[in-house]
Amino acid sequence: MIDRNRVPEHVAIIMDGNGRWAKKRLLPRVAGHNAGMLAMKEIVKVSSTLGVKHLTVYAFSTENWKRTEDEISGIFKLLIKYVDSELDELNENNVKVRILGDYSVIPKAAIDRLEKSLKTTCNNTGLQFNIALNYGSRAEIVRAVNRINRDVKEGILPEDTEVTEELISRYLYTGEENGNIPDPDLIIRTSGEERLSNFLLWQSAYSEFAFTDVLWPDFTPTEYERLIEVYQNRDRRFGGRK
Repeated sequence: MIDRNRVPEHVAIIMDGNGRWAKKRLLPRVAGHNAGMLAMKEIVKVSSTLGVKHLTVYAFSTENWKRTEDEISGIFKLLIKYVDSELDELNENNVKVRILGDYSVIPKAAIDRLEKSLKTTCNNTGLQFNIALNYGSRAEIVRAVNRINRDVKEGILPEDTEVTEELISRYLYTGEENGNIPDPDLIIRTSGEERLSNFLLWQSAYSEFAFTDVLWPDFTPTEYERLIEVYQNRDRRFGGRK
């Protein structure tokens, strides 16, 4: 049973296995992404119900541009479909949508939907739903350093500014521009793979990891709650001793 008093404040998920799910069923890869979108919808709901404050999902990485044009196009069409079908419900449930990553390079129709979702939910105070889109953690860190350098040159920061962990954190996508999102307590990866794949490298320094063989489209609220129970049985020491 989940202890409602110890639910992780921030859960991040690497939603892996859509392609393998489709291949097992002799379906096109985009069918797996569609099924994965439905799974994501349910996890957003249960996260809000459980009292998770921040849910971050890895929707499209900077490396995903290497995929076929048809698959990339299908993913962004599904993003448009998701916003069109779910935005009203997200807003009614007080969910606040944020984007992590440079989404300026994605198709305009998808940009329009994303900006609509950001504007519609900007004043909501419930679950913050962070969508990592055209996101790569190494690129994020490079961007943060370049922005610090720019702000020093423009006089926004003093010339003798010391670069600290706190300063870099402020300039990440999870920093001031998105409300200073806390580091993830729990990172989940589905489909049996056990690596970060350039996801939240800086922020995951003391995160707990939970892996499951379940392919993302088959990832249910029950499996999600099981992994939260696993997390609650961990002894988090953050490098110290108890």
